[in-house]
Amino acid sequence: MIKRIGSGTLEFTDPPKIVSYASVVGKKEGEGPLGGSFDKIIYDSYDGLDTYEDAESSLQTEAMSLALQKGGLKKTDIGVVFAGDLLNQCVGSSFGLKEYNIPYLGQYGACSTMAQCLIAASVFVSSGAADKAACSTSSHFCSAERQYRFPLEYGSVRTPTAQWTVTGAGCCILGSGGGSVGIKRATVGRIIDLGVTDANNMGAAMAPAMCIIEP
Repeated sequence: MIKRIGSGTLEFTDPPKIVSYASVVGKKEGEGPLGGSFDKIIYDSYDGLDTYEDAESSLQTEAMSLALQKGGLKKTDIGVVFAGDLLNQCVGSSFGLKEYNIPYLGQYGACSTMAQCLIAASVFVSSGAADKAACSTSSHFCSAERQYRFPLEYGSVRTPTAQWTVTGAGCCILGSGGGSVGIKRATVGRIIDLGVTDANNMGAAMAPAMCIIEP
């Protein structure tokens, strides 16, 4: 059962549980302080494929495969998958997950894509629309540079404050029971625009939305 609290918060009286999860990351992420926490590290930016976009899709393929494996699940156990990425038409997700042949709902929330997927999946599981639902998302530094900033082939010099997009993918599988971590409540945010026009200052554009939370 789902109960609405206030104008933007949902409470799941029988919280959906995270029954399995997996992460696949690139070389830089593997060298960081969280390196030992990831399930798999890919050291080749192309992952043996022809393009960075293909490599990003393969990250999602592998994350889903590992999540199913770790949970002792088959692809036919998943009723629906919510997935997204940073590329046009969510091609990273759609090409990465098409072979699973699971009903698919593409999501685009940029930094909030995984949270958005988890909220939608929780609604499906709590309502009985799906016994299990998968949430998957990815990004790739090289494909994001080509999408948003300066393609690596262009050879542009990076500024001292430039962002570095994660190369990685994560997958969570929600179910009606079996996991130790559940999703009790979810708050859907609103669009907050304070007129920030500096394209290189993503923090200033996003921070106000994080600070304005209903009581």
